[in-house]
Amino acid sequence: MPIQENVPLAPLTTLKVGGPARYFLEANTVGDVREAIEYANQRNLPLCVLGGGSNVLVSDTGWPGLVLKIAIMGINHEGHSPVRFEAGAGEDWDQFVELTVKHNCAGLECLSGIPGSVGGTPVQNVGAYGQEVSQTIDSVQVLDAKTGKEEELFNDDCQFKYRASIFSTTQRGRYIITRVNYLLTHGREPTIAYAELKNYFASRPAPTLAETRQAVLQIRASKAMLITPGDEDSRSAGSFFKNPLLSREQQEQLHQRAAARGLQIPSYPALDAQGKVSAAWLVQHSGFPKGYRNGAVGISRKHALAIVNRGGAKAADIVALKDQIQKRVQETWGIRLDPEPVMVGF
Repeated sequence: MPIQENVPLAPLTTLKVGGPARYFLEANTVGDVREAIEYANQRNLPLCVLGGGSNVLVSDTGWPGLVLKIAIMGINHEGHSPVRFEAGAGEDWDQFVELTVKHNCAGLECLSGIPGSVGGTPVQNVGAYGQEVSQTIDSVQVLDAKTGKEEELFNDDCQFKYRASIFSTTQRGRYIITRVNYLLTHGREPTIAYAELKNYFASRPAPTLAETRQAVLQIRASKAMLITPGDEDSRSAGSFFKNPLLSREQQEQLHQRAAARGLQIPSYPALDAQGKVSAAWLVQHSGFPKGYRNGAVGISRKHALAIVNRGGAKAADIVALKDQIQKRVQETWGIRLDPEPVMVGF
C-alpha cells in the first residue's frame, strides 16, 4: 500500500486552493481503506476522506495527518422497476447519472452536471432542481473506522436532512463510504419541479429523461456550475451557502425588513414549500452582486452563491470573504447563512 508524503491537495479540489497532505493514499479497494485506517491509528494521525474535491475547502496549512482519497470503482444494476444501481464511491457522479438516464431510469436526472464522486452524495444529501439523493438512496455500504467492520446503512439509518446526514453531523468521521445503492424507476417521467426547468420546457411537449438531463446541463453551464477549464467563474465549490430554513416569525421579520428597503422577497414554490428563502437573494441584497471582486477572490459573474478563486487565491482569502458575507447578511437581514463546503484543516 503506497503511502505518499507531502502531496498537494489544491489540484484535487475544484477551488484549487489549500496546502498539502502530510500523508496521502488513494484507496482502490475496501482492503486499502481498512489498511489506511490501521496506518493512521498506529501513528495517531488524523484521517481525512477525500472524494471528488468539489464540496471542500482545504486550509492553507493543509492536512497534518493522512488524506484518504476514495477511488473504489464499479457499477452494477439489476431489476426492472425499481432498478437497483450499485456504484463504487469513487465513480464520477455525472458519468453515473448519465448511465442511469441512458437506461431510462428516473430519479437522478435533475442532479446532472454536479461535480464530485458518488461517495460524496450521501454525505451532504446532494440535491438540485427538485431532487435529492435521499429520495433514491436505498442503502450505503460503509467501513466503520472505529471497528474496522463493513456495514450496510439503510436510508433511515442515514438520517437525511436538507444538505446533511449522519455522515456530516452526528457520525462525522466514523463511517467511510465505499459503495452506494440507489433505487430508480424505469420509464418514469422526469421531475420538472423547479421554475427554471418549467420555463425551459414551457413550449415543448413532455420531455424525456435525456432531454431533461441536457436542459439541466445547459442551465448549470449558464451559471458556470459546470467545471470548465479556463473559466474562473467555475473555479468554485459550487453553492457556498445553504438556503436558510426560517421560522414563521423569521419570515415575517424578513418581509418587514425588505419592505422597509422597498424590496420584495422573491417567491419560489420549491423553497416556499419548505419554509426556506433564497440565500442568493440575501447575498445579492447585502452588497455582494454577481461579479463582485476583492483581490484574488469574488462572486461568480453567473451565480450569486459561488465564491470563486479568480487566480492565485489562498484559502484564507476564501474564508475572509465568507466571513464578510455572513456578517453583512446577519446585519442586514438578521439571518445567519451556513456554508455548504466541508472545511478541512481549519
